[in-house]
Amino acid sequence: MQSTNVEDGRSDAVPGATELAFDDGLLRAAPSSVGIDGDQIIRFLDQLESAGLDVHSFMLHRQGKVAAEGWRWPYRSDRLRVLHSVAKSFTACAIGLAIGEGRLSLSDKVVNFFPDEVPTDPSEWLQAMTVRDLLTMRTGHAQGVSGAVWRNIASSWTAEFFKIPLVYAPGTRYVYTSAASYMLSAILTKITGQTLHAYLKPRLFEPLGIRDERWSVGPDGINPGGNGLTARTADLLKLGLLHAQGGRWNGSQILPERWVHDSTRAQGGPDSTYGYHWQIRPAGAYSAIGVFVQLVTVFPEHDVTLAITAAIDKSATLLPYVQQYLVPAFLAAPMPDAAADGRLAQRLRVWQAEPSAPSAGYSDQQGTVAGKSYVIDPNAAGVESIRLIFVDGECRFQLTDANGSHEIRAGLGQWIESVTSMPGQDLHHGYTFDREPVVAMARWAGAHTLEMTWIFPQTAFKDTVVCTFDGDRMTVQRSVNVNSGLLRHPDLTGMVKR
Repeated sequence: MQSTNVEDGRSDAVPGATELAFDDGLLRAAPSSVGIDGDQIIRFLDQLESAGLDVHSFMLHRQGKVAAEGWRWPYRSDRLRVLHSVAKSFTACAIGLAIGEGRLSLSDKVVNFFPDEVPTDPSEWLQAMTVRDLLTMRTGHAQGVSGAVWRNIASSWTAEFFKIPLVYAPGTRYVYTSAASYMLSAILTKITGQTLHAYLKPRLFEPLGIRDERWSVGPDGINPGGNGLTARTADLLKLGLLHAQGGRWNGSQILPERWVHDSTRAQGGPDSTYGYHWQIRPAGAYSAIGVFVQLVTVFPEHDVTLAITAAIDKSATLLPYVQQYLVPAFLAAPMPDAAADGRLAQRLRVWQAEPSAPSAGYSDQQGTVAGKSYVIDPNAAGVESIRLIFVDGECRFQLTDANGSHEIRAGLGQWIESVTSMPGQDLHHGYTFDREPVVAMARWAGAHTLEMTWIFPQTAFKDTVVCTFDGDRMTVQRSVNVNSGLLRHPDLTGMVKR
């Protein structure tokens, strides 16, 4: 069992490692001191790069200490991160706490919590659905509901849940769905009078030293439960560590030990690979996973917990690399190589370094288009006009729609960080940006082509925007690196305003 002491802060920092900008309260140790092979971690990073897998951060913890960690530019230890479905495993914590407080039980019927929103003639199956069925994703639904779908619904999500047809008896078939997680959050709010976030704040987030976290709310004033949580990579790691330690943290029992045991074991039959909002892995390992790979995995047999954030379409793409190249780093070795610690530290410095920005290029077109407003042809996105302003070594991309004007500042041949409300929800898994950090760069790729890269470092998303000019007309192409839906917008075209 792992033991995590946060009182002594960062006193055991790894020699030669990059100084972190954020104190997460966790101890550090050299990899070799806890039996981890630094050279094998180098191989893991090399293999990720060879495969083109875009991992943004990782933290590897063993025997009470973080032994290896890194954040690729422009991702940092102090930056928050949208964790997507990792939120589900935090929601499970809240249910376990509420059960421990005697507020509900696994066998409680879902309909009993919502007498005013249940259909007037509920089916026998709907009346039979329990809290356990929600936790194990055995609601009786034929298909799952993504958080991206919920975020487009302005009416009561609780009422929407009861409209979903039941095609199986609850408790009989696993179908992964964020709708189940939302209902767990709604139930918790019903029985406590608090949002899930407010309930967990003093019971979980504060004891673990998790701070600055945010959790969005739906139209019912309820946290989504299955998504919407923004926190740090270290907070992702702490969720895993808490469970690795049987629910204990700094000598206090934060989660009921029995709940931790049951949550991280397969529930629902011999073929199940799902616990109570945890994915169950071979050899007793278990994971909390968010889309595009926001991941924490506990390896109990190795006394290891691993947290990763990335921009990868499917977690199944990354997991073989973890198994083949990272797990061997902490297999028992009689003589850990201390010299490998230094080699790893150097590799991480390279891995985390800011890449050189390409040349800004040059085009006479810049003077022609600068400051001009392009009226955009009718389009599904509702974009009305676009204007490019070039000043002080940067390009300011300004877009106007029915909600107002939105801007992204992109450095010409250099990266600039600012904040933006630029629309693009359908490219970003349904998330709407409001003062969202963005790191952006622009360059002239040709006489009539301006390319921009917009990195949103609190998310997995990176947009590529290409503006081409033909006389008085402009065409704008916008695409994204990963998404659950569209990967590219229909092109926008427009004419200089006369």
